[in-house]
Amino acid sequence: MTAPTATPTTDGEAAPRAHAATPAIRIRGLCHTYPAPRRRRSGAVPAPDRAALSDVDLEVETGEIFGLLGPNGSGKTTLFRVVATLMTPSAGEVEVLGRCTARQPGAVRRSLGVLFQSPSLDSKLTARENLDCHGRLYGLAAPDLPRRIDALLEQVGLAGRDRELVQRFSGGMQRRLELAKALLSDPRVLVLDEPSTGLDPGARHDMWKLLKAQRRRGATIVLTTHLMEEAERCDRLGIIAEGRMVAVDAADRLRSRVGGDVVSVEPKRRDDLELLRTDIEHDLGPWHGDGAPRVAGGRIRLETGDGSAFVARLGASMADRIRGVAYGRPTLEDVYLKLTGHEFAEPE
Repeated sequence: MTAPTATPTTDGEAAPRAHAATPAIRIRGLCHTYPAPRRRRSGAVPAPDRAALSDVDLEVETGEIFGLLGPNGSGKTTLFRVVATLMTPSAGEVEVLGRCTARQPGAVRRSLGVLFQSPSLDSKLTARENLDCHGRLYGLAAPDLPRRIDALLEQVGLAGRDRELVQRFSGGMQRRLELAKALLSDPRVLVLDEPSTGLDPGARHDMWKLLKAQRRRGATIVLTTHLMEEAERCDRLGIIAEGRMVAVDAADRLRSRVGGDVVSVEPKRRDDLELLRTDIEHDLGPWHGDGAPRVAGGRIRLETGDGSAFVARLGASMADRIRGVAYGRPTLEDVYLKLTGHEFAEPE
């Protein structure tokens, strides 16, 4: 793989810039609907079909780490499966390196390295046997394949465990082996579904070192995540909610959409929540844009240019009705709430 020229990234490293105008991944008008389950008894009201993706447009540049950020059920894993050629969408088109995933799935797969959220290892084989089998499916052979396996086992911290059965590995060790498996064919595009699942902080750090090394060599990386810390490491993010791509940008630019400081107020009495919100809005304005107080998660959330000064005013007029208050610079969770009107939380 030949590394192209480089441009600065949000983490201070150099991300490759594509020589060609064609993006690594291009998505146009993507929709997917899961059909409702069949009725099991006579007279039952049929459940509606479920729209998982709705008119998604997206371009991922060559040589960037792109994150799909959303809670479970937002549609990001469905999008992952379409890009990885595991399913055909109801409508729309996906191209990977200029090839259509629906019409040319074989060509697309040869350029992909895929890490699934669910386990994809053979537990009755050793770590080395799993990688050897996977490499042969990609047409790799001696002497390159054994050298490649040795190097990757070293990089994921499993060099001394390569002859052990995978069923004896911890969940974190299996996850590291699956990452090595995704990297084995030296793919031009890596597609990773919740890659840090099961990894401890040290293993997550090592995983990101590996991903950045691949990026420096010219690979394009797309990952899904619901972790804010992981999302911050990406060059750009696509925020996905209820099957729609609501924003695409770098994390710092997304946060700049939230004005000033974010203030969160907890009332002393829950039955005072809405009345307190109304009083804050009426007495402590003016408000700019959509930064006025709103209720979210049992608290009152608002945006203001100077959080410290606002909290002082709030305490002077309403301290007897407030249990706690916090303020700070906007986070990606604040961005998600502002863009969608919902808290970033896993559905029950």
